[in-house]
Amino acid sequence: MEPTISDISSGRYQDKKKTSLFIVLSAIFLTNAILAEMIGVKIFSIEALLNLPPAQLQLFGGFTLDFNLTAGVVIWPVVFITTDIINEYFGQSGVKRLSTLAAVMISYVFVAIYFVTTLPASDFWVQINSKMPDGTPFDIDYAFSKIFLQGLGIIIGSIVAFLISQFLDVYVFHYLRRFTGSRKIWLRATGSTLVSQLIDSFVVLAIAFNIFGQWSIEQVISVGIINYIYKFVVAVVLTPLLYVAHGIIDSYLGKDLSDEMIEKAASDSKRFI
Repeated sequence: MEPTISDISSGRYQDKKKTSLFIVLSAIFLTNAILAEMIGVKIFSIEALLNLPPAQLQLFGGFTLDFNLTAGVVIWPVVFITTDIINEYFGQSGVKRLSTLAAVMISYVFVAIYFVTTLPASDFWVQINSKMPDGTPFDIDYAFSKIFLQGLGIIIGSIVAFLISQFLDVYVFHYLRRFTGSRKIWLRATGSTLVSQLIDSFVVLAIAFNIFGQWSIEQVISVGIINYIYKFVVAVVLTPLLYVAHGIIDSYLGKDLSDEMIEKAASDSKRFI
């Protein structure tokens, strides 16, 4: 429905635009945050992906560094790009609200998964999936539980690391904005991501796989370093997308409303600094 003159003059049309934008950004943020947590239990090899031999780099402490990543980092860039956009237009309150909601929903997902894994498997389902294509015996119910129910450590590690990194991202973003003003989006967006993801890359692995798991601290450092290198590179490479997203949103909101929201977001976040 086209807005009426009374809608526009009373500000209802602008409120509708702001609400619609927040809903879209929230959906993107929540979907990718939850999905990243679910698939993050898999560790994959970049060398194998590129059909290269393991790097086997010998670093300090005597441990070997290979290019292994958690699968969650594949889509995690979408989360921190969305975080920066929400930061820009809705300020710290918008990011903190969504981050807290995401943590609650991630907890809900894990609770639901735990409940589902306790349900007794149907005999026919186990039977028709009892063998792999090469004839090797396969227990699909065990595999289902093993994949989806990774334990309390991963749940705690994921949520703690997520909240710490998100709140740190808000702080650094608006701290840098004090010096950049409305200019240099790339500096505050990329800078906040690089700082927050440095913490996230190691906290989640340390809690999930060292404190609650069987990984050595060397393995945590090894995978954490590679995860962070990946996030560092991606954050820099994807910086132009921030300007693309900024342009699309400014076009949708209109320059006046866009500038008003950005300034209000910055003003509301000053007390956080």
